[in-house]
Amino acid sequence: MDYFLTEEQKMIVELTRKIAREKITPVVAHHDETEEFPWDIMKLLAEADLFGVYIPQEYGGLGGGVFELSLVTEELSKVCGGIAICYAATALGTYPILLFGNEEQKKKYLPQLAKGVRLAAFALTEPNAGSDAAGIQTLAKKEGEHYILNGTKQWITNGGEAEVYTVIAMTDRARGARGATAFILEKGMDGFDFGKKEKKMGIRASATRELIFTDCKVEASRILGKEGIGFLVAMKTFDASRPGVAAQALGIAHGALDDAVKYSRQRVQFGKPISSFQAIQHILADMATQVEAARALIYATARMIDKGVKDIARESAMSKLFASDVAMKVTTDAVQVFGGYGYMREYPVEKRMRDAKITQIYEGTNQIQRNVIALQLIKEAAKGK
Repeated sequence: MDYFLTEEQKMIVELTRKIAREKITPVVAHHDETEEFPWDIMKLLAEADLFGVYIPQEYGGLGGGVFELSLVTEELSKVCGGIAICYAATALGTYPILLFGNEEQKKKYLPQLAKGVRLAAFALTEPNAGSDAAGIQTLAKKEGEHYILNGTKQWITNGGEAEVYTVIAMTDRARGARGATAFILEKGMDGFDFGKKEKKMGIRASATRELIFTDCKVEASRILGKEGIGFLVAMKTFDASRPGVAAQALGIAHGALDDAVKYSRQRVQFGKPISSFQAIQHILADMATQVEAARALIYATARMIDKGVKDIARESAMSKLFASDVAMKVTTDAVQVFGGYGYMREYPVEKRMRDAKITQIYEGTNQIQRNVIALQLIKEAAKGK
């Protein structure tokens, strides 16, 4: 389908596609097997100015938005969902600064993030607080003009590799969700350490670590927005970032579809390519339809966000929910088209299936997305819309 991209958007897609095919494709298996963080690829993306596609020009970016970010993430994910999330997770860590940072904070951090000089990460999840984000235990106790941070964040994408971290901590537990505050922290601060690098089912090129805070002294100037709005910072960030996760899922699914179509034309059974069998054709047709439907929803949502539509939680949740479910379904079907070969690590679709699963889990499980969507529907009905 034609989504009427501007010339600049078409250039972004072509540039990203070229890097993905020529530079990432040859090293996908290496990074999946060794779990080595793809710093060389991150540097290439930085040199191509792709880290700044969603950051305003006044802060060194290209002046695009969520839509451009989604386009880049999709193209990278067609080749490798793990390497793609190393790029996209920096946007997740950057969006709180974009949305809630004061001018001084924006000028300090955004130009370096836009140029890919530094990577970012977002830290909300804890060992006992995942979907229940309001149940976080990391505490930031105020002492004069500083806060003393203690606690642990878990499963943080880009953990240990990023240098800039948006961290949500409780400043007043008695207030529940309204007692959370968002801080900007930096790698190397006293009392800020990292746990072991996690061994994962998929997206193995990506680094996932614990963040450990032990009497970490944080200046009040590092607060994003103001004290007590940390939960709002997190939710508004997710509203803007979920289309990015959806774009990752879309790219993984599209890559699996391409693999399946190509393989079906090469694989011969009963004297014919399996693409000539109606059973295979129907699988491919369903895969293609689901991929295109996901793309339409993601692109429409991203454009709504960039146009300034404020109440976007429902559409953002829908795009993440639908695209990640499609990614799991399409990659599973791709393995089926490949048959026994699809189960072998020598072929690409088993990795795509492993990578797809996490998109149903992080940045809010798909069960949480359904809660968000349903609550929005109920609220609108109550208002008589």
